[in-house]
Amino acid sequence: MALRGLQLITLSMRDKETGALLKGDAGLSADGLFPVTTAMLGSKSANVTNISANGTAVYGNNTKVDQTQTKGEPSVALDFNDLPFDIKQKLLGRISDGKGGYVQGDRPRVAMTIETQTINRKNSIWFGFANGEVQETAANLQTDTNNEVRVDDALTFTSFGVEEWGGEAMKVYSDIDEKFDKEAMQADVFGVTKPTPAPSGN
Repeated sequence: MALRGLQLITLSMRDKETGALLKGDAGLSADGLFPVTTAMLGSKSANVTNISANGTAVYGNNTKVDQTQTKGEPSVALDFNDLPFDIKQKLLGRISDGKGGYVQGDRPRVAMTIETQTINRKNSIWFGFANGEVQETAANLQTDTNNEVRVDDALTFTSFGVEEWGGEAMKVYSDIDEKFDKEAMQADVFGVTKPTPAPSGN
């Protein structure tokens, strides 16, 4: 199936020990979810690689008869047009010195969905990553010429296995499936929990 465009990337941070969605000052927003919207110029690209890998060939009777199964180790080259400064520092695990400076600390557990669409734009497909780290490996700063020269927020997301997913590091979701449940996807990827309804009075 062909895919069209990059609709929306949503990010969150999860507790490394419990997997709980981090909210407020500990997370990326009041509810913990941070969609990269057009207000911050959106996302330019998300190149997902190493989704799967070849196993080791198994030979018998002078021919290749099988292949061992190998788990993929996905990583995503992300290109954001203009992430807010504070959000970027949190994603990277940089720690404030209280005077406007930031140094590298422990990298947090980051979760992410990447939404794309079918070619007729009638349905969405999401690539989900519930456990990973974000790094900034380089910043190629360049002088303006007669045109302004921008340097995007180029980050690399490395995905790790998720126990609840059988050790796999990525899930694919789509509303093409009649059983699709967006709230269930958000719980699966981000650790979103539904509020417990208040007991009704008698």
